[in-house]
Amino acid sequence: MRRVSACAVIIAALASVSSAGARVLRVGSFHGIRGQFASIQAAVDAARPGDWVLIGPGDYKTTTNRHPAGAKDVPAGVLVTKGRVYIRGMNRNTVIVDGTKPGSPRCSSQRSDQNFGPGSGKNALGLNGIEVYKANNVWVQNLTACNFLGGKGSAGNEIWWNGGDGGNTIGGKGLLGSFLTTTSTFFNNERTAAQYGVFTSHWTGGTLNQLYASNFNDSGFYIGACRQQCDQTVDHAWAEFNALGYSGSNSGGRMLVENSQFDNNEDGFDTNSQNGDNPPPQNGACPAGVKPPVAGAPTCWVFIHNFVHDNNNANAPAAGSAAAGPVGTGMSITGGRNDTVMDNRFVDNKAWGAILVPFPDMGGPCTGGTKNSPFLGKGSCLYDGWGDHLIDNTFTNNGGYGNPTNGDFEQLNFEQHPSDCFSGNTDTSGALNADSASLQQANPTCSTMPVSPNVNVPFLNEVLCDSQVDLAPFGCQPGDHYPQPFTHIVMHKLPKHLPTMPNPCAGVPSNPWCPGQQTGQQQQLY
Repeated sequence: MRRVSACAVIIAALASVSSAGARVLRVGSFHGIRGQFASIQAAVDAARPGDWVLIGPGDYKTTTNRHPAGAKDVPAGVLVTKGRVYIRGMNRNTVIVDGTKPGSPRCSSQRSDQNFGPGSGKNALGLNGIEVYKANNVWVQNLTACNFLGGKGSAGNEIWWNGGDGGNTIGGKGLLGSFLTTTSTFFNNERTAAQYGVFTSHWTGGTLNQLYASNFNDSGFYIGACRQQCDQTVDHAWAEFNALGYSGSNSGGRMLVENSQFDNNEDGFDTNSQNGDNPPPQNGACPAGVKPPVAGAPTCWVFIHNFVHDNNNANAPAAGSAAAGPVGTGMSITGGRNDTVMDNRFVDNKAWGAILVPFPDMGGPCTGGTKNSPFLGKGSCLYDGWGDHLIDNTFTNNGGYGNPTNGDFEQLNFEQHPSDCFSGNTDTSGALNADSASLQQANPTCSTMPVSPNVNVPFLNEVLCDSQVDLAPFGCQPGDHYPQPFTHIVMHKLPKHLPTMPNPCAGVPSNPWCPGQQTGQQQQLY
């Protein structure tokens, strides 16, 4: 199947950068040559559209914070509000954008070293790391961000392309994030825990490539609130030790997640509809005039060539709806519609390899959902899913908890809608488990007309039990055994030797750190 690779997209973007009037603003030192700025924020403030900000190796502590105009509850260590600024570290592993206090060790895990942002005590807002606010076509590349913590405000995001938190419109266009490491070493409670690694919201268009994220209490990567206009690619990403490896609320249209790994999370990957990062629902159908990112894919939202394994981590930090992610699940499509999951490997996820379930929510706006659902009661909003394609995936040794319905994949829905569909999926043992085989035999193609709901009570009981969600009279059955989550939170160290950008001078105008460079050169980025 033909795909447009993220590498090709980045090379094309690099070639399109204009050198006319572009300056190179250097932060810190590189190879003994001092730059013009001591702080990243000072260089960003001085930058004009089209300029480069290069960052030398070092531990860049947050000494001040900024917030977007009119949004005091969204503070950031580095705030970018001008478009077409290209921020690049000279080494992914030694350029550290650090949320801990000045004078503390790099990415310290000690409580006394943490910066909880503006305010104090329970009123501390928390802090974001690098926040790109409504600034189109900003690049952030080749660095590590750590220990930007949550609080009372909208915070705890290490790197955030923010198109307008809390709004209902797309506020940003175009982004490039590559060779980025995000993590937190500190956990005291869920209120102050770091929430997200790489985060985009209310944004359209862009590529995220060569990413790593760990130890977040919501998700390592998040793309949301972009309706059917997301048009983003995630390639060669690795998420582990999070509540969710990836979360995508109300993110649809053209979306591609490929060549990535999700392991040792509570729940490996979740895309969903919900009242939050509005407007819902999550819908991967192709908008008019838009083709799928993978030739032959039946929809525009495509999850392909990924490795989803060992997502059985009951000791990851977790808060809010992310905490309801069922432990031991490789992938959850929760109230999602028209999504394609094809040619992936699901291995050693002890509850299920993949599940397709409704999302039970409360309140408004309930766009695309069912208000006051008879299944949930007054004030509820039910997001049922349909039109999801599970195609040609390989399953190995899933369902190890051994509870009823645990296995390769499962599905349920409460209402009459077009069906989900399952074809070409295999288990390396030689046969899918019985429930998965039955789904595949009964629904090889997705219907276009409504079909009867599949309430699937045995599976409903199990997924509610695993998620610790109360929906009486359904839930845990005698003999059920799932890990009790969040009893002993463990923060993990970064893996060694994450790949840094081979040539951080690629495409940068000639400067003392990159002599002889020419903007637009299609130099090797990988």
